[in-house]
Amino acid sequence: MEPPPKKLLDQVRDAIRLKHSSIRTEEAYADWIKRFILFHDKRHPNEMGGPEIEAFLTHLAVKEKAAASTQNQAYSALLFLYRKVLKKELEGPIDSICAKKPRHLPTVLTKDEVRKIIGHLSGTHRLMAQLLYGSGLRLTSVSKKSSLC
Repeated sequence: MEPPPKKLLDQVRDAIRLKHSSIRTEEAYADWIKRFILFHDKRHPNEMGGPEIEAFLTHLAVKEKAAASTQNQAYSALLFLYRKVLKKELEGPIDSICAKKPRHLPTVLTKDEVRKIIGHLSGTHRLMAQLLYGSGLRLTSVSKKSSLC
């Protein structure tokens, strides 16, 4: 007797782990796919396609006022679901309303401000700050694989 088929989100997690993606990617993609299914009254993604993806992404931009990067992450999660898990190519382009890109630039410290901050540190903390700043390390890294907007 064969074991029952795995639940969809478990299949998604398995596929992400096979690609050796981070746990944060796994969590984010699973959450976006769950939100997509709930948005469409728990319909299975096999019963849906491009128009439903467009409706969901437009909802994110218009009703939830999501940032463009957030909308792109949801789009990437849904593309992953259809291409890698369901093994289905979506027909035609996804034409949803794109979220607005932020108009402000992030606050960045000047070199002098960084020197002053590091100057107030000593020992191990100073060394750590110098290494982090000098190597350009960040808490997260940004990857642009596929984007909608």
